[in-house]
Amino acid sequence: MQKSSFLICLLLIGHALCAQGLLPKKLEGRVYSADGDVAATHVLNITENKAAITDIDGFFSITAKLNDTIVFSAIQYKKKELVVTLSMLESKFLLVPLEEAVNELDEVVVMPYNLTGDMTRDADRLQTDAVVTASTLGLPNAYAKMPTQSERMLMTATDPRSVDFIFNAISGRTKRLKRLVGVEKKYERTQRVRAFYPDSVIVTDLKIPEEKIDDFMYFCEVDSKFQAAVKTKDRLKIWEHMKKRSVAYRRNYELE
Repeated sequence: MQKSSFLICLLLIGHALCAQGLLPKKLEGRVYSADGDVAATHVLNITENKAAITDIDGFFSITAKLNDTIVFSAIQYKKKELVVTLSMLESKFLLVPLEEAVNELDEVVVMPYNLTGDMTRDADRLQTDAVVTASTLGLPNAYAKMPTQSERMLMTATDPRSVDFIFNAISGRTKRLKRLVGVEKKYERTQRVRAFYPDSVIVTDLKIPEEKIDDFMYFCEVDSKFQAAVKTKDRLKIWEHMKKRSVAYRRNYELE
């Protein structure tokens, strides 16, 4: 009887530690960028000295616990650091945007075009060809949005003409792809919302540290009420909801 009670106590303690993020947990997610080349991105848990690498599509899996620092690093992208939060540990899937690293030159000299630096005068001196695009040529679907890789994979998986159509449904691959597409669309919508408000306003008005803005937007994203506010496209209503979430965020992470 005592042995059974001891085992039950251990299970309860383990459950409590997991709920508080004190025990390591596998984090799964995907990195992405504008150019789409995210294969072989290094994923490092510098707190626990653990490392992983993304596959050709940017998917990764790494063990972490609360407050661990995860670093995403690749030659063509700026290094990105994330501190593991409870919301990240509770999430089933993380999406991590990477920003392209641009090497800037101290000075650029343009020759031999005899430029003066006056845009109005230099515009007349330069001979430029007309820009040729699908829209300027009047081609059909010129303004159509290209599907993402996940959306293309889902279209292929759900095509009845595909030999793997039935297998995809039975194996759960179709369901996983639908979930991934849904996550990507939700995160894309949240990123558009962030573009509405300058980082400086989020820092001063919501009292969110600049390095925590990505995490705060993710904190908002997982709230169904925030998603409902985003669907209204009412920027004032969205902002009011962000203000409420900022109070909860600062309290949860002791930023007051």
